[in-house]
Amino acid sequence: MRRVTKVIAAGSGEGRVVDTVILDLDRRRAPRGTVTGVKGTRCEFDLGESHGLRMGDLLVLDDGNLVEVVAEAEPLIEVRAQDLTALARLAWHLGDRHVPVQLFANRLRVRRDPAIAALLGRLGARVVAIEAPFDPEGGAYVAAAGHDHAHGHDHAHGHAHGHDHAHDHHAHDHQQQRRSK
Repeated sequence: MRRVTKVIAAGSGEGRVVDTVILDLDRRRAPRGTVTGVKGTRCEFDLGESHGLRMGDLLVLDDGNLVEVVAEAEPLIEVRAQDLTALARLAWHLGDRHVPVQLFANRLRVRRDPAIAALLGRLGARVVAIEAPFDPEGGAYVAAAGHDHAHGHDHAHGHAHGHDHAHDHHAHDHQQQRRSK
């Protein structure tokens, strides 16, 4: 079985692609495991806790060959709005609820969920159930691909992820500025 040594971000690398793995979002966000390509290549990976594979990323194997990552079709909701301002508002509501969202120029995609579909409908969205590959934005806490994930340094960044999102960073900054004057 081949071992994945690093990940190259989509569009950033060239080489001999020997196979393709088709993975749903949960498998692309799993930090470790074993996958089998469509041509039978078995790969073991241990990418660390803070990662996320994207459509088109390349897995570099220990023999130097590459395996392409493809997002598997999943049950989704495609969301459209009357204009871009309304679409941005919908995206904000989804982000406020920490819902993974795939962004397009004129629409959004989220995993199919009746409660989310009902919310979006109440907000004026046009919602259609589809089956399609899902490649949502990684978010602030998912590391970008393109560097070696098999390293030993800490990814800590000075705050806990469980903090309350109901605070106003700008108000805090203004208070700090007033105190320093």
